[in-house]
Amino acid sequence: MRILLFALICIVGFQTLFSQQNENYTKPNILFIAVDDLKPTMGVYGDSFAITPNIDAIAKNGTTFLNNHVQQAICGPSRASVLTGKRPDYTKVWDLKTKMRDINPHILTIPEHFKNNGYQTIGLGKIYDPRCVDKDKDKPSWSIPHIKESTFKYPKGFKSPALGFYQSKEITTKVYALMNEAKRKGEKNANEYVRSRYKPPFENADVPDDAYVDGAIANRSIELLENMDVSKPFFLAVGFKRPHLPFVAPKKYWDMYDENKIKLASYQKKSKNAVDIAYHKSGEMRSYKSPELKYRSNSQGLLELDKDFQRKLIHGYYAATSYIDAQIGKVVTKLKEKGLHKNTIIVLWGDHGWHLGDHSLWNKHSNFEQATRSPLIIYNPKVHKGFKVDTPTEFVDLFPTLTEIAGINTPKNLDGVSLNTQINGEKNTSKLFAVSQYPRGPKMGYSFRTKQYRYTVWIKNKKSTESIYKEDIHGEELYDYKVDFNEIENKIDDKDYQKIKTTFQTLAARYFNSQITTKKVVEIKRNIPRKNKYAQNRANKVSEFITKQMNLSNSKATFLNETLYNKYASNAEKTRGKGLSNEEKGVIYKATFNATRKILNQKFSTKEITEIHKLERKKQKELNNKN
Repeated sequence: MRILLFALICIVGFQTLFSQQNENYTKPNILFIAVDDLKPTMGVYGDSFAITPNIDAIAKNGTTFLNNHVQQAICGPSRASVLTGKRPDYTKVWDLKTKMRDINPHILTIPEHFKNNGYQTIGLGKIYDPRCVDKDKDKPSWSIPHIKESTFKYPKGFKSPALGFYQSKEITTKVYALMNEAKRKGEKNANEYVRSRYKPPFENADVPDDAYVDGAIANRSIELLENMDVSKPFFLAVGFKRPHLPFVAPKKYWDMYDENKIKLASYQKKSKNAVDIAYHKSGEMRSYKSPELKYRSNSQGLLELDKDFQRKLIHGYYAATSYIDAQIGKVVTKLKEKGLHKNTIIVLWGDHGWHLGDHSLWNKHSNFEQATRSPLIIYNPKVHKGFKVDTPTEFVDLFPTLTEIAGINTPKNLDGVSLNTQINGEKNTSKLFAVSQYPRGPKMGYSFRTKQYRYTVWIKNKKSTESIYKEDIHGEELYDYKVDFNEIENKIDDKDYQKIKTTFQTLAARYFNSQITTKKVVEIKRNIPRKNKYAQNRANKVSEFITKQMNLSNSKATFLNETLYNKYASNAEKTRGKGLSNEEKGVIYKATFNATRKILNQKFSTKEITEIHKLERKKQKELNNKN
């Protein structure tokens, strides 16, 4: 009887263990591939000139989103939105300086959420923009520390690329000479010294793939897959750095393309009836320096490049794209060799598009099609069938899509929608439009892309999280891609497009109203009647001082005055006549300080808020000394 009971216990135990292992195995792995500055220059997107067989192979049995758009066409803000499923006006990352968790310490990211749901999350290469996260490349996201670039291996006879990019003898010789010159002169930042004098925009060198950093990233990814712990599902994030400038790629990828067959952008000037603020001077392109390069502006203030130089840049972009395609192919091949492809979702995405001379623009940094449109391809091994979706999608949709496919809970506050039905063959999404945005100083352009049109409205001194009125509008654009894919004419004043214009204005107004999510919270914290003369007098003096020191706009000055009044009145209401100790008062003041900081986040950047607090303390000290 004892033997029988023991045997029964063993059988039940093995069944339980097998069930747990099977449950882990059925959770799909995720191979999350990010490609820097990747526009849809791929065969699957209809570019017959591009040579991208490995990406096309993923798409063959996956879903390709043809009309997919970024939230902001610049690395830091775009990646913050992709990885959190939240728009820039929520993350408040609009530039390349703001660190995502400085403003939103508890914001949830895709890899972090998968880690919290039993996944091992591993990252290498460029996933987040390093300028917008902590030194650990967003520590909460990873099960193990993000793999450092300094640990990458290069072939015998090669050092790590000079300045992170170059391997040709000609270029590296000049770089190291300038580096030594910087050291002799006692320059504190030798790298910056070199970059400001010599940083070629491309390199065509006869070197192995893994002489460059992207080849090293591919090799390390292959090692990780070879030794992957398969007892639980993995989320492997691989971030390739090309085809971002400089366009460096081994010679064999340059040789794939005949430069004489490269076509230049057909329309290289501003649109008719242009909104000038929509354009830029291609500053990123101008930062690449070589003795033979001369940059000049045309009559419209845009960068004008010689045709031969344009052709060389476009050649470099395609060569770098084919180079990355080959690295992706190597990683996917290892995935198949290990048999992991049968249970691994593959996601391929670019953080934004890239201007290659259209509108006489280079780089990204705009709300035009060539900047906002970027690839998104998702392969689900359970579907294993290819589909193409041409209705609007956007990168905030990626977070809920992956959670639904993986069968884990989806956070409730995400800004996107799941695209799982499209991955299963549904042609149309529920979205009317994708939203992109781009700042120009105090103005923000919000762009709404439907299947046929793009409507962009430029707003003065406000974000989508605030109430927006007609007088806040600086300018509007309307493009019809059915008849004008090159955005030659802004149709906003065309009499034949007035109904469409009105429709978009209504859609934009509804969108803006939907984004005012903090309104109720702000009212609760800002509803103190202006009866406290001390708070009013103090707020007036402090806000007036800060406004002058920081040269604030009228709307920001008014907002600051109201916020400071509520802070001082709230502190007075909670502490005066209560018989509290200094320690108890300190707790209240700290809570009010934190609440005030959150409110200021609606109008000011992190840097501005730090300056506000600094100036506030200075003025408060001066006023207290007078008393």
